[in-house]
Amino acid sequence: MAKQKKPVVKSAKAGRFVIGSAGFGKISAVEGIRMTAAMKKRAGDAHAQGLTAEEHRRAIIRSHRKG
Repeated sequence: MAKQKKPVVKSAKAGRFVIGSAGFGKISAVEGIRMTAAMKKRAGDAHAQGLTAEEHRRAIIRSHRKG
């Protein structure tokens, strides 16, 4: 008789982690990506205003929009 495999159950948060801006900067530097002064200012402003991730994304999109 073959062994029955038990299903592997993982929680929704398994394998997820959050890195800070300094860690993200180091990873990006390896890939050759550098934050400009404007990008740093925008991130600082978003943090100071307490924007959610979605609001921060909207601010980034708004800054790159033409017209």
